[in-house]
Amino acid sequence: MTSKFIRALFIIMAVMLVFPQSSLAASNPVKKEKDDAWLKRIVKHMTVEEKAGQVFIIHVYGKTAEDSAYEQINIKQKRGAKNFAEAIEKYHLGGVIYFNWTDNIGMPVDKAQVNALSNGIQKAAMKQRIPIPLFVSTDQEGGVVARVTEPGTVFPGNMALAAAQSTDYARQSASIMGLELKSLGINLNFAPDLDVNVNPNNPVIGVRSFSENPDVVARMGVAQVKGYQEQNMMATAKHFPGHGDTDVDSHSGLPIINHDLKTLNEVDLKPFKAAIKSGIDAIMSGHLVVPALDDSGMPATLSKPILTGLLREKMKFKGLIITDSLGMSGANIVTPDRVPVEAFKAGADILLNPPDVDVAYNGLLNAVKSGEISEKRLDQSVIRILKAKIKRGLFHQPLVDPSAINQIGQPENLQKAENMTDRSITLIKNDNRTLPLKEGSKLLVTGPSLGKPAELAAALNEKGIAASGYVTSASPTAAELESAVNQAASTDLVVVTAYTANTNSAQQKFVKALQAAGKPVVLASMRNPYDIMMLPDVTANILTYGNQNVSVRSLAKALVGEIHPSGKLPVTIPGKYEFGFGLSY
Repeated sequence: MTSKFIRALFIIMAVMLVFPQSSLAASNPVKKEKDDAWLKRIVKHMTVEEKAGQVFIIHVYGKTAEDSAYEQINIKQKRGAKNFAEAIEKYHLGGVIYFNWTDNIGMPVDKAQVNALSNGIQKAAMKQRIPIPLFVSTDQEGGVVARVTEPGTVFPGNMALAAAQSTDYARQSASIMGLELKSLGINLNFAPDLDVNVNPNNPVIGVRSFSENPDVVARMGVAQVKGYQEQNMMATAKHFPGHGDTDVDSHSGLPIINHDLKTLNEVDLKPFKAAIKSGIDAIMSGHLVVPALDDSGMPATLSKPILTGLLREKMKFKGLIITDSLGMSGANIVTPDRVPVEAFKAGADILLNPPDVDVAYNGLLNAVKSGEISEKRLDQSVIRILKAKIKRGLFHQPLVDPSAINQIGQPENLQKAENMTDRSITLIKNDNRTLPLKEGSKLLVTGPSLGKPAELAAALNEKGIAASGYVTSASPTAAELESAVNQAASTDLVVVTAYTANTNSAQQKFVKALQAAGKPVVLASMRNPYDIMMLPDVTANILTYGNQNVSVRSLAKALVGEIHPSGKLPVTIPGKYEFGFGLSY
C-alpha cells in the first residue's frame, strides 16, 4: 500500500470509530471534551479544499442525487456540476438548499421522493475521503414562504399567528414544521423571520414578520425556536440586523435602514437578542446597508463591524452566521469572485447559494491560499459548522428512515393548523353589518389569481352561497375591469380578493370601479393587512394574512358566520386602525 492510501485509511478509521454519538454533548462535559478532540483531529486532516467546501451551501436542480434529467440545466445555471453527487465530490460541500423551482420539492410534495433525495445526498457525502454529513436546508417559515406544502401541514404564517395572539400556536407550528422537515431529511431551516415590520410599503417582509411590535416578535420568535428545538431541528433567525423598515426588496435592490442606534436597539435587534438567549443555532445576515452600524456603504452581509463587531463580539453570538442568498442583488456590490471572500472576511461562517458555484468556491479558495484569509480563520468557521452538525446528531444519524414520511400531514396536525387559521381571521370594517353573508345572497368573487377568488367561490358554494369566481391578472386590465363590472350587475355583493393592493394601483382602480357600479364591496386582503389605507370606502374589510388553501377555507367560514372573526391587528394601519384592533359578529 502507498503511504497516501494508508494515511487516507487512517483518517477514515479515525472518523468512523470516533463518530460523535448524540446531540447531548453540550450538556455532557466528558462527551463535549471527546467531541472537541475529535473535531481537532478531523480539521487537522482536512485539506484546504475540503475546508473551503464546508462553508458553502448551494442549490442544484434535480429530484435525485444523480438525476440525469437535469444535467444540462445544472451546467447552464452555473452549478459547477451535473448533479448533487458530482457537486459534493467536486466541491466538498457543507450543505445544499432545496427549492420548489429546482424541482427538489414538488407542489404538492412527493414525500417519498424528497426523503430519498436527502438520503441519496447524504450517502454521496459519506463516500468522500472524509465523510461529513451535509446540511440539507430550505426556507419553511410557514405562510407565504413555505417550500413543503400539501399534503404536509400548511400554516397561515407568522403575522396570522400573531393575530391569533398565541405563543403556543407559534411553538406548535414550528414543532410540527420541524417534525415534517426532518421526515424529509431536511435538518436546517431558514426560519423564523425576526424582522419587525414597521413599514407598510415593505415589499418583501410584510406578513412574514409577526408584528410591528418588537416584544411580540421576540416572544413569538422565541416560541418558534423552542418548537424547532423540540424536534432537534436547526433554526435560523433572519434577517440580521433587521429588514423591517424598508420599501426596497433586497432580491432586486440594496435597502438602506436609516434607524439610529437607539431605534436599532429598541426595535430591530430586540428579537435577535431574545433568540440568542434562547439558544438559536444560526443567524442569517440581511443584504442591508445600516449606516448607524457601518458607514462604509457595505451591506450587513459584507460588513465586519456588523457581523463580527456587533453580532459576534458585542452580542456574544456563538452559533453559525449564515449569509442570505449570495445570488440576490443586494449582495452583489463587488465582483462575483469577491462577494464570498468579503462575506467570509466580514465574519460569515456559511456562504449561501452563490450564483456561480465555481467562481465562488475558487474565489474563497484562492483568498485562503494567497493568505488574504488565514487558514486559522477558515478553521474557526469549519469547527463551528462541524460542532453544529454534531449538536444536531447528523454524524450519528445522517440518513432518515423512509417510513418517517408517515408523520407528514397527520390529521391531528392538519386540524391544529386549521384551528390556528380560524383564530387569525381579522375583521376591521363591517358597515351595515354586511357580514356575515345573508342566506340566499348572490355574489361575485373576483381578484388576481394569487388572491384565489375561484377557490373562495368554490368554498362558498359548498356552504350554500351562490358565488361565481372571476380571476384577473395581478394588475387587472381594462378589459378585465369591464368584465367584472358587467358580471357584478346581476349580483347582490362583490368580494374582491386583493393581494397587496396597497402598492398596486391597478387593483385599487379595479375595486373603485366596482364600488362606482353601486355594489357593496367586501375587501378580503389575502396578504398584507394594509390594503384599506388606499381603499378606505369599501363596505367591509377582512384579513387572512396569506393565500394558502387553509386561509381560504377559514375565510369562507368567517364570511358565512360559521366562525366569528377573533383576530387582532398585529400592526397599525396608519391613520385608520390601531395595533390590537379587531371586530367580531
